[in-house]
Amino acid sequence: MFAEFGVLSYWTYLIGAIFIILVPGPNTFFVLKTGVAHGIRKGYLAALGVFIGDAVLMFLAYAGVATLIKTTPVLFNIVRYLGAMYLLWLGGKMLYATLTQRDKHIADNAEPGSAILKRALVLSLTNPKAILFYVSFFVQFIDVDAASPGIAFFILALTLELVSFLYLSFLIVSGSFVTRYVKTKKKLAKIGNSLIGLVFVGFAARLATLQS
Repeated sequence: MFAEFGVLSYWTYLIGAIFIILVPGPNTFFVLKTGVAHGIRKGYLAALGVFIGDAVLMFLAYAGVATLIKTTPVLFNIVRYLGAMYLLWLGGKMLYATLTQRDKHIADNAEPGSAILKRALVLSLTNPKAILFYVSFFVQFIDVDAASPGIAFFILALTLELVSFLYLSFLIVSGSFVTRYVKTKKKLAKIGNSLIGLVFVGFAARLATLQS
């Protein structure tokens, strides 16, 4: 399928892309957390930040910048440590907010959508896992000798974004339903926020030790 446009083994690529997207990552947890805490509309704002970030990374991979980052240890380490620090900041902020709040309900919906969009975008752009994916996996399915390899790149990129949209939509919608229950269970909400905060701290630690 799409072989005439320079796409190699499209169905293999689709299966691989689905499995990679299903692997939990900081973007996934952030969208899920936003859907649970803020509802569907702001959940999609978080997803939009992820989509934009992924689109930028895919364009950089196509332009060769992602390869440069991967093959240049200094640049790779800069991205890696920036991502780790940001994840640590997010996780620490969530843990602090959970531990300091007592019986007072925090108005999560008061957080502006622009802040959520920016956080998701930064998370996506500072994710070396995505850079490695686009360099080592994404480009394997493009026939570089095709007349217009850019079209193949666009088809694969669009496919990835569509799969991501469907998966994140499931997380956002299911998360919004969980909200209705969690809001009446303050202790459960604290436990959930604490666990997600710890997950972000764990991602930060793993990212800090990632090798190029």
